[in-house]
Amino acid sequence: MGSLRILKILWIVTRYRLDRLLPQKSQPLWLKCLLLPVKAFPIKHQHPAVALRCALEELGPIFVKFGQVLSTRRDLFDANTSDELQKLQDQVPPFDERLSRQIIEDSLGEPIETIFSQFESTPLASASVAQVHAATLISGEDVVVKVIRPGIEKSIQLDLKVMHLLAQILLKVWADASRLHPDQIVSDYEKIIFDELNLQLEAANASQLRKNWLDSGKLYVPEIHWDYCRDKVMVMERIYGISSADVAQMHARGVNMKKLAHLGVEIFFTQVFKDNFFHADMHPGNVFIDASDPDNPSYIGIDCAIIGSLTEDDKTYLAKNLLAFFNQDYLEVARLHVESSWVPAETDVREFESVIRSVCEPIFQKPIKEISFARVLISLFQTARRFDMEVQPQLVLLQKTLLNIEGMGRQIYPDLDLWETAAPFMEDWMKQRLGIGHVFEQISENAPKWISQLPDVPQLAYNALLEVQSLSRNNREQTKLLGQLNKELSRNRKQKNNSRIGGIALLAALLAITLPLTGFAHPQEAVMGASVLGSLGIYWMFIKP
Repeated sequence: MGSLRILKILWIVTRYRLDRLLPQKSQPLWLKCLLLPVKAFPIKHQHPAVALRCALEELGPIFVKFGQVLSTRRDLFDANTSDELQKLQDQVPPFDERLSRQIIEDSLGEPIETIFSQFESTPLASASVAQVHAATLISGEDVVVKVIRPGIEKSIQLDLKVMHLLAQILLKVWADASRLHPDQIVSDYEKIIFDELNLQLEAANASQLRKNWLDSGKLYVPEIHWDYCRDKVMVMERIYGISSADVAQMHARGVNMKKLAHLGVEIFFTQVFKDNFFHADMHPGNVFIDASDPDNPSYIGIDCAIIGSLTEDDKTYLAKNLLAFFNQDYLEVARLHVESSWVPAETDVREFESVIRSVCEPIFQKPIKEISFARVLISLFQTARRFDMEVQPQLVLLQKTLLNIEGMGRQIYPDLDLWETAAPFMEDWMKQRLGIGHVFEQISENAPKWISQLPDVPQLAYNALLEVQSLSRNNREQTKLLGQLNKELSRNRKQKNNSRIGGIALLAALLAITLPLTGFAHPQEAVMGASVLGSLGIYWMFIKP
């Protein structure tokens, strides 16, 4: 099975002439010879990015999903390739209704008829990992039932093995492949895809996101029916709204488009900086609009399989970076990258500043409302990679989400000035973060824990003192041993030098003995000289310490 899959992949790679994606100049001779038969095939698509998209679609749903993940890595790939990969559609034929019913009944342990008064056999949607059915609970609530595609785990595991193999091959045949970290990209994708296979995890994510926004009137997340949730089955409230891509219907309903667009920005930054729990897959298929009050519209979010979060340090430095960036303080941007360890500590800050300026100054020649906030972040990451910045997975998720949010916002309201909403939000957040109120809040949160630990403080202090004493003794012993070792090394060096000098003296003595034979010295003088030199040699080699 594995061999057949590999052969199929090689055939598709050959047929679509994906060899064109490899750099032509840095190919070793053996690879050029190996690719000669491939070059005999006609070029089916003129642009390599188009060929790549078509090949991924033919390889199947798992590779399609992988291509979608690659489309978000604009820090690694050119704009044409990323834009083409974004066209990949995660649409596959639905699997048999009987299989869907069997999975539901096996997971929940009872017949469908005892759970649902109505169950629609034809799925509402079908994707690579799961499909969704509409249903009505016995209690009367309209719900959707998400079911994992049967046998998908084995298919994913096989394709992932092939992807890891291809990543290793790419590292061997392309010298610059290490910059792209293909093995890390596949590993990141592996985590994403396996998270999507666990519907219990998705349900937990949706439940938390719902709690965060329940009373906000800004974002609604459907309720999870926990009694009917398992690893392969999830039942949640059915929602009704306008697709965020259906701009025409929103206009027809009289929706306040400017307010809606700015609300999306506010929701994103609140999720990232305040909640530290952001929906990382907010494309139009997962976002709907509640237009029941057109002047005060709100969002509905579904499919919470992919959730992102940042460390407190990353949030702080990211906010500082973006504020400095839009203030065009490139020196501060460079300094913050070094300070946060996003780039190596030995990075020349002034050189880094100069490169950032050369890349980003043209961006700010446009009016602020025409500047793509997401593109700024992408440019920042691309520039930083030239200085060996390792882009962390959570930052990639953030970049991807911001790209989706901004694209959706501009589609809803083309004149969206994202910075108009983002800047005051981040400035307020930074003030709160660095203010005295935050300090007291931290003290208040930690006070119960500190109080509970007070009885242990004397013992902990005593243990710490013993540890310091032990370290001190160990340090003294190590210092003593190092001194002895240095003496021994010094002695060995002296002995080696003495041996060299003695050897030279003995060699000279032997040479002196041969001098009479050459006529350059009298025999008596030669013997005396040899005797002296030989004695010195013996002294330096065997007697002198």
